Order: sequence, then structure tokens, then C-alpha cells
Amino acid sequence: MLKQHRFLHSIQFVRVSAGTILGILVLLVVNACGDDPFEIQWELQADTVLLYSLARPEMNMDSGFNFRPGTLGPVRIEAATATGTWDLALDTRGGELVFLPPGALGVSSRARVTAIPNKRREEVIEAPADTTVYSVDQPVPVRSGTVYVVRTDRAPGAFGSRCFYYARLEPTLIDVEGGNLTFVYDASPVCNSRRLIPRD
Repeated sequence: MLKQHRFLHSIQFVRVSAGTILGILVLLVVNACGDDPFEIQWELQADTVLLYSLARPEMNMDSGFNFRPGTLGPVRIEAATATGTWDLALDTRGGELVFLPPGALGVSSRARVTAIPNKRREEVIEAPADTTVYSVDQPVPVRSGTVYVVRTDRAPGAFGSRCFYYARLEPTLIDVEGGNLTFVYDASPVCNSRRLIPRD
């Protein structure tokens, strides 16, 4: 009789345990609905950068910028044809400052840049989908009141993927005579996403 009681108690415990586990699983699934477990959570972190034109005679000045996560920041380009990890360079052409994608200097890269005039940085929330609006190998004049969207060169991402990243920037001080430019930018760390702001 005692053995039978213990056996029935064990069955009841297993039934309760299985029910509890099932309940927890259902609760987790319901709470996770609509959430992508692989989605990168990020926040806008605008920063200000000063770049110098490649046309300046001084050496060892930051003339390029890399917008890729992990290597984000200004880059010193020692020569106009120097290869390296950069997505955008500043130069002086025809008496004005211009952005140069690497292809404009004969450097093999898939980085490109486009201008969106009459906009503020905060207004541009998605990079253009039309790849033909981006400059691959031509200078892009630097203008005030214009937002620039950069697509990086292809870079390694998570789980062995290959990624493009997107960033937006807005000039705040254009000094043609001094050959330098100050701009504010923010960059998305999300692989192959044209969205330039985090999801709510």
C-alpha cells in the first residue's frame, strides 16, 4: 500500500512538473512574440569629427573616415592612392571641398556616398535603396544644408556573414580656405540594414 502511495505521488509530481514546465514555455513564447532574438539593440550615438583635405601639404592628418563597426573612426591617408580601411575621404577639387569614395582614387572598394539636399540629419531615417544614386568613383561636393549617406565597403559580420553598414553625416563647419571640415555623424551597427535609427 505504501509503495502504491509513493508511486501515485511520483506520477502526480511528474504531472505537476511537466505542467509547470509547459506553462513556463508558453509564457516565454508569448513574451517573445514580435521580438527578434537576433535583433541588435542599439542607440544613436552622434559624434563630431574634424577631417583635413588631402590637398593640404602636411602629412599625418586625418583625411579619411571608416564607418564600419569595430574600426569606426578617422583614418590617416598618407597618399591619394593609398589603400586601407576607409569609406570616405575629404579632398579639395575646383576650389571646393568634396567627399571621395575610395573608387574616386582608384582604390578597390564597394563603399559609396550620396547627398540628400535640403534635409537635416535627424530627418533622414533610412538610406536610399536605389544604388544608382550613390557615387562610387566620383567626387561629391560638400554643401551645408545637405545630409550625406555612406554605405561602407563589405565587412565581416556575425556568424560569418558579409555586411554593408550605413551611416549619415551632416557638415557643421566647412572651411574651404583652411582645407578642413567638421561634421556630425551617427552610424548603424546592423548588418545590411538601411535603417539609420534604432527600432522603437
